[in-house]
Amino acid sequence: MESENITRITLGEKEIILVGTAHVSPASVAEVKALIEGEKPDTVCIELDKGRYESINKKDQWKDMDIVKVIKEGKAGFLFANIILSNYQRKLAEQFGIRSGQEMLQGIASAKECGAEIVLADRDIQVTFNRIWRGCSFFEKMKLLMTIIFSIVDDEEISEEELESLKSEDMLSAALAEMGNAYKGIKTHLVDERDQYLANKIKNAPGKKVVAVLGAAHVPGIKKELFKEQDMAALEAVPPKSKAGKIIGWSIPVLLVLLVALTFTVNPGSGWEQTRFWLLLTMCGSGLGALLAFGHPLSILTAVVVAPISALSPVLAAGWFSGLCEAHFKKPKVEDFEALPKDLLSLKGLWHNKVTKLLLMVILTNVGCAAGNIVGSLNIIGVFFKTFL
Repeated sequence: MESENITRITLGEKEIILVGTAHVSPASVAEVKALIEGEKPDTVCIELDKGRYESINKKDQWKDMDIVKVIKEGKAGFLFANIILSNYQRKLAEQFGIRSGQEMLQGIASAKECGAEIVLADRDIQVTFNRIWRGCSFFEKMKLLMTIIFSIVDDEEISEEELESLKSEDMLSAALAEMGNAYKGIKTHLVDERDQYLANKIKNAPGKKVVAVLGAAHVPGIKKELFKEQDMAALEAVPPKSKAGKIIGWSIPVLLVLLVALTFTVNPGSGWEQTRFWLLLTMCGSGLGALLAFGHPLSILTAVVVAPISALSPVLAAGWFSGLCEAHFKKPKVEDFEALPKDLLSLKGLWHNKVTKLLLMVILTNVGCAAGNIVGSLNIIGVFFKTFL
């Protein structure tokens, strides 16, 4: 009897065989090997993009990491999330004595053994991250960030039986439905769109027999998408920032300055009160964020000094400056990247490792500055109405 993780679909003259895997399951590795070597397909599609394939294969990938460039490009949050999520998968992989992504590498190795063509069928991870970030609400982003951080201290182990049961379509459907309710924007871009992208790559793969090695979460969606048309150009596009967002981003600081100026014309004392309170909250919030990251004293000072400028500019962030300053004094070395698996076992290690500490400097400074700016801005509005009414 064939495994329930294998789905066979006939599409015209093409036979498509989907094998759903768990990315840290030893049983999945064996199943992928047996299926490909038994079927001898013309093509094997792998749920990897070029970047992730190189990341899995490249042992010294950290040597090429330019952390300063990451900060300058505003990708510190993406890198932080990627490190934490990768670490969670790595912990599971170590629990079962297997490399994370081994079933994908096995699919490639078995394809080469059989002389099958290999198709890296997934969408570029940076496109996916960008579409998630642009498509999520602020509250979804904050909820996701807290979930990611709490995953660090979650040391509960999962049994191999539970891991294998997660490949059940019924359980997956329930899990994805729950995810869709909690993180609608994330599920749309992380799961649904990639189902469409993967399905298109699979059905257009060369040959009459195609095996696709996929994370089990994608199998239900791909089964439906194989019989539909997909707009690949739309799926590969990174949505530009909306004009409305740019207008709002510049309008708010202009409005705040205008409110303070008008208050000054009627009551200079109230105008100075607005200004002092806004500066105090914005600068202290930014500095407190840098302090919570246990940054270098000059990095904390930088966070305080640049806070008013960045708070009034939608294109600048205080965390970029404090992060670059921190990188100057405590730039991570290769050994810091290599120590991530050990250091991420605890919250203490998160602040101890120079890589995550630097990323926390950027994130916490930005959060602190934003929080101070919001409270200070509400005070400006309150004093304005109090003065004129």
